[in-house]
Amino acid sequence: MNSIKTVFLMTLLAVIMMAIGGSFGGRTGVVVMLVIALGMNFFSYWFSDSIVLRMYRAQEVDSSSRLYRIVADLAERAELPMPKVYIIPTEVPNAFATGRSPSHAAVAATEGILDLLDDDEIRGVLAHEMSHIMHRDILISTIVACFASVISMIANIAQWAAIFGHSNDDNEGSNPIALIATIIIAPIAAALIQFAISRTREYMADDEGGRMIDDPLALARALAKIDNYAHHEVMPGATKSTAHMCIINPFAGIKGGLMNLFSTHPPTEKRIQRLQALDQELHG
Repeated sequence: MNSIKTVFLMTLLAVIMMAIGGSFGGRTGVVVMLVIALGMNFFSYWFSDSIVLRMYRAQEVDSSSRLYRIVADLAERAELPMPKVYIIPTEVPNAFATGRSPSHAAVAATEGILDLLDDDEIRGVLAHEMSHIMHRDILISTIVACFASVISMIANIAQWAAIFGHSNDDNEGSNPIALIATIIIAPIAAALIQFAISRTREYMADDEGGRMIDDPLALARALAKIDNYAHHEVMPGATKSTAHMCIINPFAGIKGGLMNLFSTHPPTEKRIQRLQALDQELHG
């Protein structure tokens, strides 16, 4: 099912990019964007995880790391291949998983996770991320991060084109209405796609992670602590395009506007309530 979603998503994002190209480049713009989209589909499938890890300055760790040992135990429990494990050098607690498949996966957590959470809570966070790997959510989320970054960049270029004027190669004349629509709609379209794929995924990963460690309350405590931190400090290196990958929205403290309207994460309070209900189901 996720393979079908991935193909649909890549096609939809390509169509959005072609529409953007057509709005300020006519037929030539459509063709250029089609070529770019095809190249991006190939590149994002094979390399987008590496790009995301570099964006966060993630550093791979080995079996001497506390984080690595916890991931290894969870991988064995879930009967998954051992993913690569990365530390992100920031005190702001957060974590994410990336990669194109369970056999080509990576888990990254910040130094702040290790400082803020106890071992049970860390296990809950990492079990959540291992669930994303198990259900092959990571390819979709990683591809969205790559495409959303490009769409945001194109929208910024369109804004400058609107300010300074533009022309297209087909001599069809400028289309200021289409250009304005591009500036407004393109980022919203990217946000809507992130929104559509993320909220259900987070609930499912919480449920699976809680069951994996047989301790949903440990994950609930971790979510509460990370969310509280996120309301006071933004995770360095985080962007709107990659926020959906993190276990807690790194921009949770930013109030108002589209950031809240198109939040890629369910309210943390609801996630905690569902984990509490799961604990009652498992332990009575």
